[in-house]
Amino acid sequence: MKKGQILEGIIERVEFPNKGIISLEDRQAIVKNGIPGQKVRFSVNKVRKGKCEGNIIEILAPSPLETKSDCPHFGLCGGCTYRSLPYEEQLKLKETQVKGLLDSVCSEYAFEGILGSPVQSGYRNKMEFSFGDEVKDGPMALGMHKRGSFYDIVTVSGCRIVDEDYRKILNCVLQFAEETGLPFYHKMSHKGYFRHLLVRKAVKTGEILIDLVTSTQAEQEGTVPADCGENEGRPLADRREKEEQEGTVPADCGEKEGMPLAECKEKEGMASSDCVEDEEQEGTVPADCEENEGMPLADRREKEGMTSPDCIEDEGMPLTAQGENMLAEMTERLLSLKLDGAIVGILHTENDSLADVIQNDHTDILYGKDYFYEELLGMKFKISPFSFFQTNSLGAEVLYEKARSYVGDTKDKVIFDLYSGTGTIAQILAPVAKHVTGVEIVEEAVEAAKENAEQNGLTNCDFLAGDVLKVIDRLTEKPDLIVLDPPRDGIHPKALDKIIRFGVERMVYISCKPTSLVRDLEVLQARGYRVERACAVDLFPGTVHVETVVLLSHKKPDSVINVKVEFGEGEDKVPLGEIAKKAEAYKPKERVTYKMIKEYIEEKYGFKVHTSYIAEVKRSLGLQMYDAPNAVEELKHERKHPTPEKVEAIKDALKYFEII
Repeated sequence: MKKGQILEGIIERVEFPNKGIISLEDRQAIVKNGIPGQKVRFSVNKVRKGKCEGNIIEILAPSPLETKSDCPHFGLCGGCTYRSLPYEEQLKLKETQVKGLLDSVCSEYAFEGILGSPVQSGYRNKMEFSFGDEVKDGPMALGMHKRGSFYDIVTVSGCRIVDEDYRKILNCVLQFAEETGLPFYHKMSHKGYFRHLLVRKAVKTGEILIDLVTSTQAEQEGTVPADCGENEGRPLADRREKEEQEGTVPADCGEKEGMPLAECKEKEGMASSDCVEDEEQEGTVPADCEENEGMPLADRREKEGMTSPDCIEDEGMPLTAQGENMLAEMTERLLSLKLDGAIVGILHTENDSLADVIQNDHTDILYGKDYFYEELLGMKFKISPFSFFQTNSLGAEVLYEKARSYVGDTKDKVIFDLYSGTGTIAQILAPVAKHVTGVEIVEEAVEAAKENAEQNGLTNCDFLAGDVLKVIDRLTEKPDLIVLDPPRDGIHPKALDKIIRFGVERMVYISCKPTSLVRDLEVLQARGYRVERACAVDLFPGTVHVETVVLLSHKKPDSVINVKVEFGEGEDKVPLGEIAKKAEAYKPKERVTYKMIKEYIEEKYGFKVHTSYIAEVKRSLGLQMYDAPNAVEELKHERKHPTPEKVEAIKDALKYFEII
């Protein structure tokens, strides 16, 4: 089997998150974004021992489980993989995946199946849309990444996991962005203006928060905008000087291009659209400004709210000010939309990070406020643009009810809510608890959590901003219970070690990535914890993602044996010298690395040896070898072998380190 080879097969099963398994004659193939039962044609892109990986090129036959998707973008957009499966089948698939992962590391626990989302369409309360193009150098797009692509964007104006308000807002902002003539931010060149559109909407309150995320590249003060033809990027002062010297109408003034200004004035009775002085004297817009012809400038300014591409009445205004006018136009358009919800805030965030993430370098409020409210389980929560809050509000109630049932009695108990977000779990547990402490790395989320607690009448909650790994060292209280709701990648190993040292009897772990969960469960179980119960909760219908809630308890010894040992010389005593000798004998040997062997040879013999030479000699001596994780079956070049001199040097090093 070779890279690039085209093969066909039927997907037998799908492992989390989206690994379709196909059995071939001599190995197993793994393809992404498939559904059990599909017959697919795929291209091999990696070859490993006993298996290969590939990308699906074509679906030759649908799965017997599939139905027609209700989303017009399904298959092209990378947001949903299971949208063509009936919801009952989606739940079965996710339940099997989660149980399989838990069974691989846990035993004798109660798996309670999967709980579904109350709604399967229009359930998201947050969407991060990206600007880009669907094909290279194509028209601007605003939406989700194309499946399998880092660069291409699909305009998802018919997306089904959000409601109609999101679709109207997306279309409005995309049309506005196109009309400005400003480019989207290119990930490779790191040039461009429009980056992301963040929309958040509360299901219970209907409040909507909109945030346009851009670079600062359109705000280079003192240059001509990109839609000013040959003058693009030229300092405005230079452009004015050039026009005055030449005495002609600029190149972007249509039919009067190159005409002396005097003739232009004589013909129209006023200056061209670029001749600001005469426009202000006459008080009207010149004849070559199309629909605005003859309109008083004051009315035109009020109508446009921004600098028109061909009428430079704002020439001389810093482009930062022109940008404010442009964003004011966008704000006006958004507020004029007929929506089911109510817009409570419109923001503009600047982000000059090279990474393709929404990062807040600076945020301006264009309208309203920079937060909104959502309600969960009878409590009200203030949510800021970048703070964590479960993206399915109705599903979150199902998730937190299950977590609360695992927590059990909290009366007079001290609880730590680590990775607390806006304090949702902490405040759900607080009413009967003695004290709850939440730790969250996003500062604005912590501030929101404090306000939420005050608003909900809770006085026994504290929220600390910072990384759990560091903040945990400052906590002086000893908790009775810990709730963990970490990011997708799980808990940092060092932070997990500190959490275990609290020695609490019970922990509840909420995870949005079961593969990270089982990794952490292995550590917890090795340190004395036992998984009692687990349940999957689907907060993401149509997608590969799933939440898992796990209850852990600390194992207590069934009995205790007391052993009395006396050290020293004499009858029934253990000599201290013997203990030292045995400790030295059983002392683990230092692990010898290839680097140590190579350094020894270079220092003693004066030449270098390749790692593969050391491996070859070890193999020839029958020493234990391990498969390299990146080993390939077919080499691009014929393997070279060590000279006799180097073989002897390697053997000498192996003897020196007592390997042979």
